[in-house]
Amino acid sequence: MSDFCISRSEIVPAEEIAALEDAASGAVVSFCGRVRNHNEGRAVTRLEYECYEELAVSEGERVLGEARERFGVGKVRCVHRTGDLAIGEPAVWVGVAAGHREEAFAAARFVIDEIKKRVPIWKREHYPEGPAEWINAAPPEDA
Repeated sequence: MSDFCISRSEIVPAEEIAALEDAASGAVVSFCGRVRNHNEGRAVTRLEYECYEELAVSEGERVLGEARERFGVGKVRCVHRTGDLAIGEPAVWVGVAAGHREEAFAAARFVIDEIKKRVPIWKREHYPEGPAEWINAAPPEDA
């Protein structure tokens, strides 16, 4: 299994954290990005994520490799959802196991920032007053 995955199923943070088990690591840091009910002053009813999966996994793995090399951490994982997500659902999860907290926190921050910048995953916000809008990216060509 890849350390970077795209999933149409619910992300279960406790299961993901268990996959970071490593006796050499004194620190485990995880980040869970959840769907919130607002953005930039507008009410949001749900989110929809789409991606170019083959490229997303490839680039996601590249980001995780860079984090391992740059911060000297042991294990790094990331899961990103696609499909329709309700308010409160986890949309993305990042976890890092490292010898110490400083590099674990730095690596986790690096991973989520780079995933948002580089991985071809598109977010569409749905509003109570309609219509839905793609956020921070052009919509996929077939949308």
